[in-house]
Amino acid sequence: MKVLVPVKRVIDYNVKARVKADGSGVDLDNVKMAMNPFDEIAVEEAVRLKEAGSVSEVVAVSCGVAACQETLRAALALGADRAVLVNTDVELQPLAVAKLLKALCDRELPSLVICGKQAIDDDSNQTGQMLAALLDCGQATFASKVKLEGGSAMVTREVDGGLETLSLELPAVITTDLRLNEPRYATLPNIMKAKKKPIDTLTPAELGVDVAPRLKTLKVVEPPTRQAGEIVPDIATLVSRLKNQAKVI
Repeated sequence: MKVLVPVKRVIDYNVKARVKADGSGVDLDNVKMAMNPFDEIAVEEAVRLKEAGSVSEVVAVSCGVAACQETLRAALALGADRAVLVNTDVELQPLAVAKLLKALCDRELPSLVICGKQAIDDDSNQTGQMLAALLDCGQATFASKVKLEGGSAMVTREVDGGLETLSLELPAVITTDLRLNEPRYATLPNIMKAKKKPIDTLTPAELGVDVAPRLKTLKVVEPPTRQAGEIVPDIATLVSRLKNQAKVI
C-alpha cells in the first residue's frame, strides 16, 4: 500500500511573522522556514503505519518554489521513502494545490493520502477536503487515531461533541489533528540518508494543471495591539464599561 503525504513550507511557528511595509503580504526575507506542523504529524503517522507493516511506501509531495526541497528532505529524514516537488513560482491557493495533488494521485495511485488539516500560514483548512472531492473518494478530517484494516481505514476524529469513528473504504483522504501523534526528531544518520533519497521534479504544465490564482490579496495588516487590562472597583462600573465603552451589552 502506498501513502501520499503533502507537506508545505511555511514560516517556522516559533518566528513572529512581519507584514511588509506596503501591506502586500508577509515578509519572508531572512525568515526561518520549516515544515507545516500538521504536515509533520501526517508524515509521522504515515511512517508509523509503514513501521507497523500496513504501508509499503511513503511518498512526500510539496508544491512551490525550489526551496521546498528542504522541506522534502526533512520529510525524507523522518522516514519517507521518496519525494516529488511540483516546482512553481506562482502563489498557490488551496484549489490549485488540490488539483496538483489530484494529478499526482492519478500518476502515483496511492491507497491513502494523509495531509495536515491546515497550514499555519493561511489557515485555510480546504486542501484535503477539495482533494477528496476531486478524487471522488471518502474523507476523514481532524483525525486523532488511524488504523488500517485490509481495504479500509478506521479513523477516530474530533468533533464538537467529542469523538466520532468512521470506516473508510480505500482509497481515501485523511487530514490530521494535533493529537494524532507526536512527531519524532530526525536523527543525524537519517538526515544523511535523506540526502541520497530521490526527489522527482515536475511542473504544473507537465501535470496539465492551471494554477493561476483565483483570489487576489488586497491588503495585509497586523492585528491591533491588545490594550492593557483594567481592574474596576465594582460590578456597576464593570457593567457601565461593557455597555458604554466596549458596547458589548
